[in-house]
Amino acid sequence: MERAIEKFARQLSIILITLMGVISCGSPNYYAPVDDKSQPPSERITTHVVSRGETLYSIAWRYNLDYRKLAASNQLGSSYTIYPGQVLQLSEKQATSRPVSNSPRKVASATPKPKPAKSARSKNKTPVEPEPPALIPEQKDEKWVWPSEGKLISTFYSNNGLNKGVDIQGKLEQPVIAASSGTVVYSGQGLRGYGKLIIVKHSEKYLSAYAHNHNLLVKEGEKVEIGQKIAEMGSSGTDSVKLHFEIRYDGKPVDPLKYLPRR
Repeated sequence: MERAIEKFARQLSIILITLMGVISCGSPNYYAPVDDKSQPPSERITTHVVSRGETLYSIAWRYNLDYRKLAASNQLGSSYTIYPGQVLQLSEKQATSRPVSNSPRKVASATPKPKPAKSARSKNKTPVEPEPPALIPEQKDEKWVWPSEGKLISTFYSNNGLNKGVDIQGKLEQPVIAASSGTVVYSGQGLRGYGKLIIVKHSEKYLSAYAHNHNLLVKEGEKVEIGQKIAEMGSSGTDSVKLHFEIRYDGKPVDPLKYLPRR
């Protein structure tokens, strides 16, 4: 009799434990694990859906594209007007792609055409290789100053895009100034990893960015002069008070230390 009671007690305890597990899974305090999946390295993003507050310049900045080519690929006007929900093609080659011809291939003639005779000069001539695009021109048209005071704690590192600019250590609400004269084309915090960000257009080729600010003091479309206070240093989007500063030439990051005066 005692053994039967003990057996029944063990079975009852097992049933109660099972019921408690089911109830806990259905309670509002249970959270399923969340996995922030990133894009596989083998894939490439080809489109971007415009969100509220974004500008063509901020989108081009995000994908390291030239804003002019991005506008041309999407047949945007000179005002570069975009709207929330609009799908932008990120491929710069789309505007220049050739249509595929459906006509049959031409069969090569059985009689080969004679090749022109090579002159003695052509034999000794070294083949001319195409020049790579100059990301940093020798003549720097813009005048630049340091965007803030402070210790330089990180420098430009182009490999794999680890650091696309320089980081300047400072104090909270320390002045951030325009490194060169231009027009504000983005002022907000819609770019992940940049915090409160300002992008200034200096010419058709040059843009600069000021990230991790505490306060933004200028709006989009506003003209700024070199040395003008445009923000206050902060730690938005990062874990310390600093200014992240970048210069882009034709949409590509370049080393700011090649433009800023020596300290």
